[in-house]
Amino acid sequence: MELPVLNEQPAASAGGCSSHSCGTTDDQLGHLSDEVRAKVENHPCYSEDAHHYFARMHVAVAPACNIQCHYCNRKYDCSNESRPGVVSELLTPDQAVKKTMAVAANIPQMTVLGIAGPGDPLANLERTFETFRRLSEDAPDIKLCVSTNGLALPESVEELSKHNIDHVTITINTLDPEIGAQIYPWIFWENKRIHGVEGARILIEQQQKGLEMLAAKGILVKVNSVMIPGVNDKHLAEVSKVVKAKGAFLHNVMPLIAEAEHGTFYGVMGQRGPTQDELMDLQDACSGDMNMMRHCRQCRADAVGLLGEDRGDEFTLDKIEEMEIDYQSAMEKRKVIHEAIAEEMHSKRAAKDDAAAKHAAAKKLNTRPVLMAIATSGQGVINQHFGHAKEFLIYEASPDGVRFMSHRKTDLYCSGDDTCGDGESVLQRTIRALEGCETVLCSKIGYEPWDMLEQAGIIPNGEHAMEPIEDAVMAVYREMAEAGKLDEVKTEERATA
Repeated sequence: MELPVLNEQPAASAGGCSSHSCGTTDDQLGHLSDEVRAKVENHPCYSEDAHHYFARMHVAVAPACNIQCHYCNRKYDCSNESRPGVVSELLTPDQAVKKTMAVAANIPQMTVLGIAGPGDPLANLERTFETFRRLSEDAPDIKLCVSTNGLALPESVEELSKHNIDHVTITINTLDPEIGAQIYPWIFWENKRIHGVEGARILIEQQQKGLEMLAAKGILVKVNSVMIPGVNDKHLAEVSKVVKAKGAFLHNVMPLIAEAEHGTFYGVMGQRGPTQDELMDLQDACSGDMNMMRHCRQCRADAVGLLGEDRGDEFTLDKIEEMEIDYQSAMEKRKVIHEAIAEEMHSKRAAKDDAAAKHAAAKKLNTRPVLMAIATSGQGVINQHFGHAKEFLIYEASPDGVRFMSHRKTDLYCSGDDTCGDGESVLQRTIRALEGCETVLCSKIGYEPWDMLEQAGIIPNGEHAMEPIEDAVMAVYREMAEAGKLDEVKTEERATA
């Protein structure tokens, strides 16, 4: 089949996130060896730079799980939810390999294949390792990754090291069995179900042992933690310290998703998730000890495309059965495209370094921080109509510069091309999602949302369309400072460390 060139790929220009929109900055990765940096430079889930350009996919070959989590409800044949454990199609290893090669041929920016469920990959050893073995042979240019709860990890490390797998994610929510018993009602261990504190203790011991074994093998480890207010939120800073000491290089603190309609125990029992401020405060507290990942979208177990988008419906089983893939030719074209992306990444990194040097040399402002919301469809620029945004990227501008803080999902307010008419209730929800922001930068915006944003105390700004995000944010910040709008600290402002 004919492969489109890079700039014709939807994944390169839509969805995903913008430049500098996650937590792993150049400075944070600066302490890593050249060997480790080479492993993550085109891995969208590990590298800030990479996830602006490269895509990932998950294949759902692992249905069984060996623990029960109060925040989990694995759903099948579901296309309306975007969260871990949800899939539309459960695949055999043969189907997974064919789908992976079809995606890689059609989305040449795809560099990473992960198995993340819908259960636990290491509780499905035969299906998981058959998939990895086949892909190691048939698609050697694709990085292979696995996400696990860690219970079966120690006995799987040797096998993982044989399959071109140099990236593993472990979900570690606590180091304290008493806390663990509030998260995990049971584990299935050595052919029996173990409940409560004892089960949590075994899980924690296995997670820590597996982490140390992976680090000893030189396999990169990212740790995921789910922030559960009133349960483990006061404990996760300690988790960051310990997992870093044992060899993890990246920590992803994610908010609990606990809507009642998802059918999880926490959802049904009314356990709330963290507020945006609570999540950002905890991520900031952990970042003193650990590289923090802030761009996680808590993907489905069958996600396809750039982070922040899902192109899975383009690659359903019936559709890939009709595709004829010449993967040898596809690899050659993928190599050319990857080299072009690497050159662009290096060029933009150099420009960023120059901009940072100029900012450091400029007169430092004596003003308070400000949160700004950005509407973007990717490429590191402000290029999206306010009404077309499915999520906003939140940046903090301060005298020290600009940093990405989080992303906030919202309903699509407008589905038209240039104007936004109906949808007031959705617009109101969108504005509530931007609480705490003082301005929103977008390419265009209609009169009605402009008025409603101003009434909510959020100033719309469409004057920086197609400009690099960080440059525009700092320009607006300086304009606010010159206008005297940053002299007083807002009473509702989040305390910033």
